[in-house]
Amino acid sequence: MNLLGDEVRYAMQLLRRHGRRLALVFVGLLLPLWAFAELADEIHEQEAIVFDEPTLHFAHAMAREGFDRFFVLMSKLGYGWGVVPFDIALVIVLSATRRFREASFAAIALGGSALLNLAAKPAFARDRPALWDSIAPETTYSFPSGHAMGSMTLACVLVLLVWRTRWRWPMVALMAPFVALVGLSRVYLGVHYPSDILAGWAFAIAWVVAVYLVVYRANGRQRMADQHDA
Repeated sequence: MNLLGDEVRYAMQLLRRHGRRLALVFVGLLLPLWAFAELADEIHEQEAIVFDEPTLHFAHAMAREGFDRFFVLMSKLGYGWGVVPFDIALVIVLSATRRFREASFAAIALGGSALLNLAAKPAFARDRPALWDSIAPETTYSFPSGHAMGSMTLACVLVLLVWRTRWRWPMVALMAPFVALVGLSRVYLGVHYPSDILAGWAFAIAWVVAVYLVVYRANGRQRMADQHDA
């Protein structure tokens, strides 16, 4: 009984000390990886995902001239006109203000996400949807969506950077609709299946959380080592 009681007390102390980190690992790493793995397995087996084509047809039925302009703009902001230059500017500003840990986190998360997407697309080699002629056609592979990964990666990086400040919920409120609209734009334009978007989001969340845990944990250990040596 004493041994069992000691184990329970130790487990409770562990949860009190590292509960938030464990929750982050579960919600931000394990669940997104599971979701991505489920989608990737369906793509690898060349199985049709039940919600893909119905959602595309629903999005196409919304087509209007005003929507065309809006979603083309959102698609461009989700990559070359917005996310990519903002990524570069963020790393430069963090470095220039000597916030080197934050700059390292952002650079690894943002740059690594882009490289992972470039590697994943030919690995799965999923063709783009061809249900109608898109007004903004794409020629590369479809899975996972680079726009979805890039926008979600940036959103997660910004939220984690300000998480311990009063700006965390305003940042969530700002980035959540942006990420959603970028993803919707790719479906509306007919250049991605919804599963491409979901996979991109899941992969991005898991990657950013993994980088965050490594960079900030490693930094904390280095500080402890420096204090011990001093």
